[in-house]
Amino acid sequence: MSGAKNAVLPILAATLLSDEPSVIENAPQVSDVALMCDILRELGAKVIQAGEEITVHPDGCRGTRAPYELVSRMRASICVLGPLLAKQHRAEVSMPGGCVIGPRPIDLHVKGLQCLGASYAIEHGYMVWQAPRLAGARVHLGGAYGSSVLATDNVLMAAALAEGITTIEHAACEPEVVDLADCLSAMGARITGQGTPVIHVEGVRQLHGVRYRIISDRIEAGTLLIAAAMVGGDVTLEGARADHLEALIDKLAEASVRVEQTPGALRVRATQPTQAADITTLPFPGFPTDLQAQMMALMSISRGVSVLTEKVYPERFMHISELNRMGAHITREGASAIVKGVSHLSGAPVTAPDLRASAALVLAGMAAESQTEVSGLEHLDRGYQHLDHQLRLLGARIHRTHRKE
Repeated sequence: MSGAKNAVLPILAATLLSDEPSVIENAPQVSDVALMCDILRELGAKVIQAGEEITVHPDGCRGTRAPYELVSRMRASICVLGPLLAKQHRAEVSMPGGCVIGPRPIDLHVKGLQCLGASYAIEHGYMVWQAPRLAGARVHLGGAYGSSVLATDNVLMAAALAEGITTIEHAACEPEVVDLADCLSAMGARITGQGTPVIHVEGVRQLHGVRYRIISDRIEAGTLLIAAAMVGGDVTLEGARADHLEALIDKLAEASVRVEQTPGALRVRATQPTQAADITTLPFPGFPTDLQAQMMALMSISRGVSVLTEKVYPERFMHISELNRMGAHITREGASAIVKGVSHLSGAPVTAPDLRASAALVLAGMAAESQTEVSGLEHLDRGYQHLDHQLRLLGARIHRTHRKE
């Protein structure tokens, strides 16, 4: 499996907390990672990419501005805020705005960093932050839709160099947050409680460089598990971790798809028609919002009626209309989608509106009769490393064309 995109982005930002070089291994070769490397270069770091290994030399990093033209392309770029405040005591980060899956406010980032002693003003579309001194504090990060992964990341990184002890309450428990905390610990940070709703950070004076290997991407693994369920077969995914995918595995079992844990891998066997299953997305360890679209594609050809409720991003349903163009029977009611399973999907030209929807449409095309053409693959390239190649290994008849503009 590829390295986790959602883990490597904040870990790359965390390399700015040291003056020594760091080497990040198992970094996925996706466009979001390339963009984060560009942001680090813009801030003055020297970044060398060699396949799945990225070396960051932060000693020349004196910049404090993450420019709009880069930040506007990737929301996760806001995770440079915590390291810049901790190391440079100043940060100028463009307001990230919303996206096609709905507004994604940064109020918890603001709350958390203000608790540590930072302050900001809005100037010409930028949040200009100042932090002459960061001090440990009790920070509560509960929000309207649960905990925030990136806000937890930002507070965690800032607290690593703050004076005193920081306690993050209602912290995100996602494996990617644990990976960041483990990387920071390897750099010399003092962190306990990662993977639980309460994280304790004892600030240190400095961090050192590190060689660190990123965890496997659970969303990529989940996408491939769902792909196998949609087309049937017996597939083993090397490097996939059951402890990162328990909610998905439980729902696949409910849909009559068997997933077994083997040493260092997951094996999925889909030998009978899939059944409807009701799903509600929630922060980890709940069902991942990043697998909702893919699971909707599976439910569209499963027997019975499914209800998929989105509790993380209630507007994340742009893929419904495209799946319906392929013959699915899906209606939306508020933050829920009602999916009536059909016997088959029909190939059609479709357009991907966002990252995970692009994967869902590719999976739907695999299971559909006749040919499906999916455009908008710039979204797919943000988070999947050669998904077409992986699906061909599973037996899919799929090829990618590159059209000249």
